[in-house]
Amino acid sequence: MENSTEIVSFVLGAYGNIGQVKYLYFVIMLIWYLSICVANSVLIVVIYVDRRLHEPMYILLCNLFVNEIGGSTSLYPLMLSQMFSDFHEVTLPWCFLQMCFIYTSASVEFCSLAAMAYDRYVSICYPLHYNAIMSTVKVAIIILLIWIYSFINYIIPFSFVMGIELCGNLINKVFCDHRLVIKLACSVSLHNTVSDLIFAFTSIFVPFCFISVSYLKILSVCLNTSTENKKKAITTCTPQIVSVSNLFLGCIFHFVDSRIGVTHVPDKLRVLFSVYLLVCQPMITPFMYGLKLPKIKESCKRFLFDRK
Repeated sequence: MENSTEIVSFVLGAYGNIGQVKYLYFVIMLIWYLSICVANSVLIVVIYVDRRLHEPMYILLCNLFVNEIGGSTSLYPLMLSQMFSDFHEVTLPWCFLQMCFIYTSASVEFCSLAAMAYDRYVSICYPLHYNAIMSTVKVAIIILLIWIYSFINYIIPFSFVMGIELCGNLINKVFCDHRLVIKLACSVSLHNTVSDLIFAFTSIFVPFCFISVSYLKILSVCLNTSTENKKKAITTCTPQIVSVSNLFLGCIFHFVDSRIGVTHVPDKLRVLFSVYLLVCQPMITPFMYGLKLPKIKESCKRFLFDRK
């Protein structure tokens, strides 16, 4: 066992010494973060203002847009503040808080897409019973359960990290990562080793299976329906399929980088892969749903250009 001292902060080693380029990175990240907030906020306001969009699917979408802003806010402010720091330190409470927000947000993302897949399944496979099954009250309960489930999903594995004795404080990422914090422990128990796998199973694998089953059932129904209904199903389901595919790809990047390690990959590429989900997904979501779903697209046009 290594000698341990009291660790009061972590050093985020992936920033390195970027010199004067930090000003360019700061401006790019700030513009990107503000764009994420504006794009998602506009769609939230559009859905809130237009009563024609007060339907289960769009209420679930609002929850997804809120989560995109929340997930981005858990990353970008810290990254922006670190741009002008020479030491790139973050205190333990802030590091643990960031991990809690990032991982909870990831779980909410997958669970929200699972709820939306179920909504599309009911809408396409049981259209006559849709209003009874997916009422506004039931959707509100589903959203509340998503957040509670996601929070508990991370708090349980997170509790294993809180009490560990640390023998180092260098995290080779631009944000605090659960797996890399565990690697800094003086001794690692079986619970700590598999805690991130437990989180991945409950927050990613379970919702992904639910999504897959829903879309397989939708596909089986669409094969025996009219061409018009097929087009309608494709229009409403395509953004969700793109979102799930992108999330799955981002999770692979994160898992490989955190758990296996890819030392032969250039540092800048590793940093990009590690933040891929929180960079791309929050912008893909509003553009995919804002441009692909006809009702939202028309409402956005009225809200932004046709107001008198």
